[in-house]
Order: sequence, then C-alpha cells, then structure tokens
Amino acid sequence: MNALLTEKIAAARAVGDPDAVARAIPYAEFLNITAVLDDDDLIATMNFNPRIIGNPALPAIHGGTIGGLLETTAILKLLWLQETVRIPKTITITVDYLRSAGPKNTHARCSVTKLGARVANVKIFAWQDNPGKPVAGANANFMLSTG
Repeated sequence: MNALLTEKIAAARAVGDPDAVARAIPYAEFLNITAVLDDDDLIATMNFNPRIIGNPALPAIHGGTIGGLLETTAILKLLWLQETVRIPKTITITVDYLRSAGPKNTHARCSVTKLGARVANVKIFAWQDNPGKPVAGANANFMLSTG
C-alpha cells in the first residue's frame, strides 16, 4: 500500500478524526464523502454534486455512486474499529436499491455483524432525509489485513 496513504490514515486515527480518514482515501475524496462520529457510530455522507446524477429526467443519483458510498462506509467503519491502517479488501457486496435517491446529500451507516481475525461481515444502509426510509442497503464481506 502507498506509504503516504498509510501515514494519512494513521495520523487521522491518532487524532480521532474519521473525516480525515475518509479524505485520505482517494475514492472517498472523489465521491466527496465525509465522515463524522455520532455517539461512537460512524456516519458517512456523500455530499451532492451534479456530476453524480445518473438519470437527469428524474433527477436521480447514479446507483454506482450509491454502491460506492455503501462500500466506502463499511471500509471506513472497519478502519475505525481496527488497529491496522491497511484498507480492507472487498470479498463480496450485494446492494439492494430500494427507492430513487434525489439530488441531495446521501448518508450511510453500518453495523459490523461479525468481526473475525481475517474476515468481517457488514450490513450497510443509506438514506437521504429519513433514516427510516433507506434508499439502498447492502451486505458485504471484507478480507482484513493479517499483517
């Protein structure tokens, strides 16, 4: 892994700043994902930008960016929980698109259902205005660093 990326993640974790962890990951930066802690729970937000519109007729955010938010949220949570600065590798992710996501900020949170020595299982959901009305959900498995 890139030494500069490792250093950025380590520095962000040392000061307790989940947003700096998100900003250290180029893809999260590209999607304009920010992160905050809410009662020890990490919430990631994909801040709206017109370039992520997939269907201008509705308009609706492209599903690929929603999937990217879900996966990135899980990675950020695992980085936050683990002692490692090595980014978990996605084994599988299954995304369920539940409703159209309009042109506004989209938030996500996840729960780690199993955190093993080598593999983590995670459930993630994303919403816009109301956490009770998710726009998408996902189940994912990640390979964790062993070194």
